[in-house]
Amino acid sequence: MEHLLGIDLGGSSVKAAVLSPEGRRILTRREAFEADASLEWGRCVRSLVAEIESSLGHPACSIGLAAPGLASSSGRFIRHMPGRLRGLENLDWTDYLKRNHPVWVMNDAQASLAGEARLGAAKNVQNILFLTLGTGVGGAAMVDGRILRGAVGRAGHAGHICLNPNGAPDICRTPGSLELAVGNCTIHQRTGGKFKTTSALLDAVRNGDPTAVSVWSESIRNLACGLVSLVNVLDPETIIIGGGIARAGDDLFKPLQKFMDKLEWIVPGHRVPIQPARLGEMAGACGAAIAAFQQRKTNSA
Repeated sequence: MEHLLGIDLGGSSVKAAVLSPEGRRILTRREAFEADASLEWGRCVRSLVAEIESSLGHPACSIGLAAPGLASSSGRFIRHMPGRLRGLENLDWTDYLKRNHPVWVMNDAQASLAGEARLGAAKNVQNILFLTLGTGVGGAAMVDGRILRGAVGRAGHAGHICLNPNGAPDICRTPGSLELAVGNCTIHQRTGGKFKTTSALLDAVRNGDPTAVSVWSESIRNLACGLVSLVNVLDPETIIIGGGIARAGDDLFKPLQKFMDKLEWIVPGHRVPIQPARLGEMAGACGAAIAAFQQRKTNSA
């Protein structure tokens, strides 16, 4: 039996998913690594692949790998990822994993969107805006059934749109970006030092803390402003939101919908629904597995 293997390389762990060609999930694995140890993440991927293929009793018919950064046009490596996972840039995964068939490499948010579009919240949908809310804000977009990549792979990076031209620059040099307005990376600054994490902020919101309520409301309004801007550019059928902050559930989605009701350009007969991602932390691994299998079929045709 053929098995598809997807790997999602994160900042501190590697996630893996094995699927059937029809998309049925066979098994999943997650393994943490020491982020500061040189190339420990690479050794972690290797050992995980070896362990999984040993348990299957044969090699996977295709392997896809999702990672942060901009993937090369060849799909063999991450060409640009400054500041994290030293050694990742330009590492050829086909060679590194000693494969006879190419390992398909893609951006992690784009892989997560591929997973949600095939198996998750946007199954059979052709136009999708996907965001992950966590330390930063990741994103990807599908238009007319194709995930946008762009000239160098930047397409869909929704966290780096500008909300405030006079704001401080983010890691991509965008002033006043959506990432800085919503991401956990600035929560200490946005709360005047009162809270260190979005989770702590939410606990205070639920307890009625006025500072927390004000900051959370402003954060969600900023998110809504970013979303309506992207809706006007991409015209999606649906918006999917994942990531750690999305686990806030109704505390996020209900007020977000209220702001969208006020701000969205309403076209008669059409509203853009917002829904949580369904595949959780395995979305990237599942999407990478699916994309790699599709790529191999295309190359074999």
